Amino acid sequence: MNLFNNIPLTASFAALVIAQVLKVILVLIFDRKVEMFRLSSTGGMPSSHSAAVAALSAAIGYIHGMDSPYFAIAAVFSIVVIYDSIGIRRAAGKHAEILNSLVEEFSHLWDEGDKPKALKTLLGHTYSQTFVGTLLGVFVGLFACRWDLFVN
Repeated sequence: MNLFNNIPLTASFAALVIAQVLKVILVLIFDRKVEMFRLSSTGGMPSSHSAAVAALSAAIGYIHGMDSPYFAIAAVFSIVVIYDSIGIRRAAGKHAEILNSLVEEFSHLWDEGDKPKALKTLLGHTYSQTFVGTLLGVFVGLFACRWDLFVN
């Protein structure tokens, strides 16, 4: 069995990689900074989580039909992941921002070297980041299915 013949899996992974690379490119274009850590970071435009699950759902829907139980499983999984990235993870990032500012404000209370490290704040996504990630994922998922029909 060749995993590369699994179109939904390949499409999902490709969408994730494309989204992560786009994060680096967009920061380079708009902020004029090279931030290679974005290749493996969460948060930012576009949402790679949304892209990956949307590609998976689109490919499964294309291959098995939107009335199949496989698509139902993928769609519910996608909704949960996308909801989590917009809601829970974004709220956790906002909480981290507040805690970081409190730690900074009360930094005089810690001995040198004992100050807590800053929490990661770029965890979740805005609606637009998730929307663009989802569109990217659907496009990649459908393209992968059409490409497979073309080459095979």
